[in-house]
Amino acid sequence: METIGGNSVAGKEHPGWEPRKLRACREAHGLTLEAAGEELRKIAETVRIRPAIQANFQTLFNHETRKAYPDPRYQRAYCLLYNATPWDLGFRHRLPHEEQQPQQQIAQLTPQLDMVTGAHVQAVESALLQIDAAGEVDQHGLRHRILDAWRRRHTGGDPHRPHLLLVGGYAGSGKSELSGFISYVTGWPRLDKDSLTRPLVEALLVAHGGDPHDRHTPLYLEKARDSEYQCLMESAFENVRAGISTVLDAPFLREFNDPAWMQRLVNKCRAYGAEVAVIWVKCDPDSMREYITVRSAARDAWKLANWDEYIKGVDPEFAPKVDHFVVDNRLGSAVSLTDQAKLALGRMYA
Repeated sequence: METIGGNSVAGKEHPGWEPRKLRACREAHGLTLEAAGEELRKIAETVRIRPAIQANFQTLFNHETRKAYPDPRYQRAYCLLYNATPWDLGFRHRLPHEEQQPQQQIAQLTPQLDMVTGAHVQAVESALLQIDAAGEVDQHGLRHRILDAWRRRHTGGDPHRPHLLLVGGYAGSGKSELSGFISYVTGWPRLDKDSLTRPLVEALLVAHGGDPHDRHTPLYLEKARDSEYQCLMESAFENVRAGISTVLDAPFLREFNDPAWMQRLVNKCRAYGAEVAVIWVKCDPDSMREYITVRSAARDAWKLANWDEYIKGVDPEFAPKVDHFVVDNRLGSAVSLTDQAKLALGRMYA
């Protein structure tokens, strides 16, 4: 999809979108275009939306007059600014799992500080409710550990057993947003495969006469991929051996499809007294494409230039063949909830 300044210009591709709702919300909040832009930039920085948004007068004017369709970053910021859902603002329809659900409680938590109010806990809990069990796994236990780690981060207390949390998904699925959120609330370090291994992988591919940004040819798959994941896992084990819970961010497509690989990982971690959990981030192809377009990473150039060919190799219904949790991020639904939690927490610590 063509973009200008990070904003999708193909407004006609979104027939259900009603830009007048943005103007109505802005005016209801008593904001000028300039003031709304300033607030959007503040919110985007608070919840760490990346790449950063400019949110200038012209950009907002284009959104409100249908000259440009807000890309996912702006959609997230608008929802937070106007305290609205994506369907309230006409960005998308409501998904079945987004029907109002009774608030679930996570019991037996570390006592909280006075500054951690019920509203903050509720915001985090709402985001964590997106983590659903897919198989015989204890979803309440994982939610408990994440929320308790957040509270322990600010109240102290005895450390629990370390946890190794693997967050996987296709490119553009939102796994980095989810893993980043979990790291944000728990204080657990997040190891991103690309950030950790990119310089070595690029140098290796160039040494073999390949494209440094290649992530799909036999050269990458045969010469670089296994070493790339080995570097990620060895780095994780260093943390686990030191008793440090860690979040891993990578596609993990081959690994999540291999029960034997997973069992070896579980056995190795148990030897260090650590627990392992897997989260698969589910997403739809259109949303993946929007995320990939916005981040404009060099490694995604081939995907975007050959989208029809690339998407043939993507199975939207893929499910790991190991015990796992699933987060449904179709149309960015889960990311919007983590944004709300981060905004609440960001204001608390400001």
